[in-house]
Amino acid sequence: MTINNNKIKGIIFILLAALGFSLMTFFVRLSGDLPTMQKAFFRNTVALAVATYAIIKSHQGFHIGKGNRFDIFLRSLFGTIGLISNFYAVDRLGIADANMLNKLSPFFAIILSIFILKEVPSAFDIITTIIAFIGALFIIRPTGSFTAVLPALVGLLGGFGAGTAYVMVRKLTKNGVRTPIIVFVFSLFSCLVTLPYLIMNYTPMTPQQWLYLLLAGISASLGQFSITTAYKYAPAKEISVFDYTQVIFAALLGLMFFGEIPVALSIIGYAIIIGIALIRWRHDLKA
Repeated sequence: MTINNNKIKGIIFILLAALGFSLMTFFVRLSGDLPTMQKAFFRNTVALAVATYAIIKSHQGFHIGKGNRFDIFLRSLFGTIGLISNFYAVDRLGIADANMLNKLSPFFAIILSIFILKEVPSAFDIITTIIAFIGALFIIRPTGSFTAVLPALVGLLGGFGAGTAYVMVRKLTKNGVRTPIIVFVFSLFSCLVTLPYLIMNYTPMTPQQWLYLLLAGISASLGQFSITTAYKYAPAKEISVFDYTQVIFAALLGLMFFGEIPVALSIIGYAIIIGIALIRWRHDLKA
């Protein structure tokens, strides 16, 4: 009754990623009423600096490989779509609900892994992921309010973008592309995409807002390096469900600092997601 060491490492890193990304959205919310693209730019600037330092320190040079260039472009494109969409949702929805929409990414990742990585999930993988997705629906709860429709749809787009990006990360790491390289290219791409908006629509920031965005960038770097490393050790179908713990971290932060008390349906959703994570863990121990 043992579990593969690489799978353990993958789960640990994906839990670290969940914590990092929940802290990122927390600090993004604290940074206040700033344009979404401006927040995204400064978040990625920090990640770019961290990735650059990691590449230089490794003394292994910068190598992507001809066959990986299109894949790393797709990872960067969909990662940027996911990031901007998530920031937009965080500013307009409750922090836990916004994180939950983004955490539909594992559901998309498992489906996309079938076509991109040829990793066919088992019946157990499919069933547990669907149940986790149902748990997410308890938290999303369509309200019928027109003002909530667009942020929710954009948040859903963020989940799709993140899920697609994670599948591409898995493919790149399987092909030998190192984690700092993937993070560097994604961060640089995102900075270049958001820079024109920043130049034309820059909003002055207070020292406190600078600090919050710096902390958001540091937290994002923790999440980015951890998620990339996680999918290096294990495929999406085996560990992606643990990414849902980000919602739990976000709910706790929302409760403690923003007074966002989850309603009964949200609590049911959290319980379903945690329950599925525990069931998958027990199943993997017996595998």
